[in-house]
Amino acid sequence: MQEFVTSVVACSPGEMKQEINGKKETVKGFNVKLQDTILFPEGGGQPDDHGLIGDVPVLRVTRQGAEAVHFVSSALEVGQEVQLKVDWERRFDHMQQHSGQHLITAIAESMFGYKTTSWELGRQRSTIELDTPSMKPAQMEALEAAVNEKIRAHVPVAVQVLSLDDPALEQVRSRGLPDDAAGPIRIIDIEGVDVNMCCGTHVSNLSHLQVIKLLGTEKGKKNKTNLLFLVGNRVLKYAEKSYSTERSLVSLLNNLGLLRDVAVLIAQNFKSNPERGNFFTLHKKEGDNEFMSIIANEIGTEETLVFLTVGEEKGPGLFLLAGPSGKVSELGPRVLEMLQGKGAGKNGRFQGKVNSMARRGEVETLIQEHCKNEQ
Repeated sequence: MQEFVTSVVACSPGEMKQEINGKKETVKGFNVKLQDTILFPEGGGQPDDHGLIGDVPVLRVTRQGAEAVHFVSSALEVGQEVQLKVDWERRFDHMQQHSGQHLITAIAESMFGYKTTSWELGRQRSTIELDTPSMKPAQMEALEAAVNEKIRAHVPVAVQVLSLDDPALEQVRSRGLPDDAAGPIRIIDIEGVDVNMCCGTHVSNLSHLQVIKLLGTEKGKKNKTNLLFLVGNRVLKYAEKSYSTERSLVSLLNNLGLLRDVAVLIAQNFKSNPERGNFFTLHKKEGDNEFMSIIANEIGTEETLVFLTVGEEKGPGLFLLAGPSGKVSELGPRVLEMLQGKGAGKNGRFQGKVNSMARRGEVETLIQEHCKNEQ
């Protein structure tokens, strides 16, 4: 159910903590209780639903005993009839992750005897805490294959409601009920796989999970292991993001390769010039220390003085002065001072970072004059 008509039974001023631009801030608003609701309040490891009451966004839903409290930014009139709408994309994501957790938990226990001690449905990935100090890669691979086999088998997921005194509850897996639990107990039954107490939202068939991806493990608290996982649409988004990252890296590596080729061509062009002197200089916006080093190495600096810079034309960047050791030792500190930089030199090379390329032309003139005087 994605939409529901109900009425407002209470509305009072309230506040909530919300993360805004990475900082937790207190937001003022109103706590609203409805005659009935289809929005899930946070609990059991699952975050709350979001949605709309009329055209007013619901920012948070919490549980107070048997009642759900909806936090909104605008006041609502007590007694008025309202249309309640669920943010279905968020709800279905939570359904996939939560049902996926039940399936992973059940199979991990049946295959390896690893019990789940807690879990968390995160914004990007979810975590199951397993009562084992470690999990071998082969076990994780076998577990992933087993849970996905259940998804392909189209196993039904049913909801049962039992009273607190029902003897059948003794056969149900549970980590215990909240102290303020009230009313009948909700059971999630994955046919032939798992029967578990749970108040959360779930799919009606394991096929709706689409796929489960186990990302890996991390060392947990008190000799336990955290198993990281994704379910359904999150796997598709993860694959899309991974592919995009791979393409970006390939493009970057291609660009780096191209820069290296350009560096070699620049050096060869200088060396093939019959009128070349004993000084070579170049500035490029794109490049790095390796780019400059390749040019210097290709030219050869035993007799030639090389002055290279990369970066913004009048802004920060990098420089390399390479050549005969005596010349470099004499000129290096002066270049550093004129370009407002930091660096060091040895063995005929002086390089560093500069704050401003504004006086680069003056540095070039200085080095040219020095080379003429040495002739």
